[in-house]
Amino acid sequence: MSLFLVETTLQEADRSKAIIEQKIKTIEASLQENGLSLIEAQVAKDYSYAFFIVETDNESQLAPIIEKENVHVALTKQVRLIGEDIDGVKRQKDKVNYVVEWNLPEHLTMEQYLARKEKNSVHYQEVPEVSFARTYVCEDMTKCLCFYDAPDQSSVEKAREAVQAPIDAITELEQND
Repeated sequence: MSLFLVETTLQEADRSKAIIEQKIKTIEASLQENGLSLIEAQVAKDYSYAFFIVETDNESQLAPIIEKENVHVALTKQVRLIGEDIDGVKRQKDKVNYVVEWNLPEHLTMEQYLARKEKNSVHYQEVPEVSFARTYVCEDMTKCLCFYDAPDQSSVEKAREAVQAPIDAITELEQND
């Protein structure tokens, strides 16, 4: 089975915690009925979009299942999970509150990315208030999403600076209660 990132946008009328939570529950049930597994769903604090990570061997099923709930699929890409295993993500999915998107440079290979990450990750200790959770790297090496638990956005920015990693977008995530 492979992991897929599904980036979605949410309609203005659906931008409330209760509506989004219900949509995610319905999507998760539909995915399961079709033999797919929702690993995690993270929603922007302003409810404008959501990230889904789904385990499947049938990518073609993803968009129709999610869009059935009136959620627009903007992007679907196969990803590799780094920094955590799937069971760990499932246990810790509620312990992140920021996601950083980085559009990777064209020349970067997965091997170069992994070597760079291993070399620079030790510098996270310079920003102890930030906990790095995990990264999803698109297998086509176009972008990665890095998830953090941090007190605020400036702390995440300091952590990214410490590990010498750019930020193309940073989003505060809705916290699950």
